[in-house]
Amino acid sequence: MSSQIWTEKYRPVKFNEIIGQENIVKRVKSFVEQKNLPHMLFSGPAGVGKSTLALAVAKELYGGDWKSNFLELNASDDRGINVVRQTVKDFAKTKAIADMPFKIILLDECDSLTKEAQQALRRIMETYSNSCRFILSCNYISKLIDPIKSRCAIFKFKPLNREEIKVIINNIMKNENINVDERTLDYIFKASEGDVRQLTNILQSSASISKTISKEIVQEIVSESDPEIIRKIINESLNKNFIIARELLLNHMLNNGLSGLDIIKGIQQEVLNLDLTQNKKLEIIEKCGEIEFRLVEGSDEFIQLEAFLASMSK
Repeated sequence: MSSQIWTEKYRPVKFNEIIGQENIVKRVKSFVEQKNLPHMLFSGPAGVGKSTLALAVAKELYGGDWKSNFLELNASDDRGINVVRQTVKDFAKTKAIADMPFKIILLDECDSLTKEAQQALRRIMETYSNSCRFILSCNYISKLIDPIKSRCAIFKFKPLNREEIKVIINNIMKNENINVDERTLDYIFKASEGDVRQLTNILQSSASISKTISKEIVQEIVSESDPEIIRKIINESLNKNFIIARELLLNHMLNNGLSGLDIIKGIQQEVLNLDLTQNKKLEIIEKCGEIEFRLVEGSDEFIQLEAFLASMSK
């Protein structure tokens, strides 16, 4: 079964099937019942139900005609001003086919839109508000201009907690005839970080190896940094054994296919568990933030990680 099929299979399409966002669902459902939606802005981490809720709104409002009255665009792929002026505008200015006064446009990952495209979008939202409603979905609301935020009812989604993730895993276990013990469930929850899409991909990849999913199988799939090796790397650096720490680091990265960001995140998490003074922990965490920024900006990860080890050795 492909990843896309798994994701679609367990993607809820009714309000009562969306887990972990009950307060938001209740508010949105009240708009749908009145058949009078405002422009809406869904903000929150990936894989928590933003696009799914927009889909549920469309299916509830239009029934079998939802595809004709619902346009979904991924702004991270098409984020220029021409897409807003042409595709979005052409769809927004036509009337709905069903017995509804408006259509719906879902702009997924709208925080990837350029500033020029956002300026064009704000005008379209105002001009065609009688014939079209916008549902904007983003991970970082701070990247949107204020005029767009002021035109929308804002809904802030939260990551799913352990119990909510457990409900989803139990549903998949029941339907796919797989077994996951409590120890593995805790590890999957930590690895997915509340992202249901990532959770589903981890389970599917693990299930292709064995129907009984163990922590060791998930670790192999996730390719996460090993806390024990990370501790050794930090300790060797603090003991001024730079060459040994560098060798451990490079071997761990190359043998497990880890990126520089994986290593830095692993170090940042593991530092808190080490027997170090408070000031020493603060210095290392501060350095982690600096190196992470450089890696995101495109610096060479091996050079930056070696510089990080050198700073700890000094």
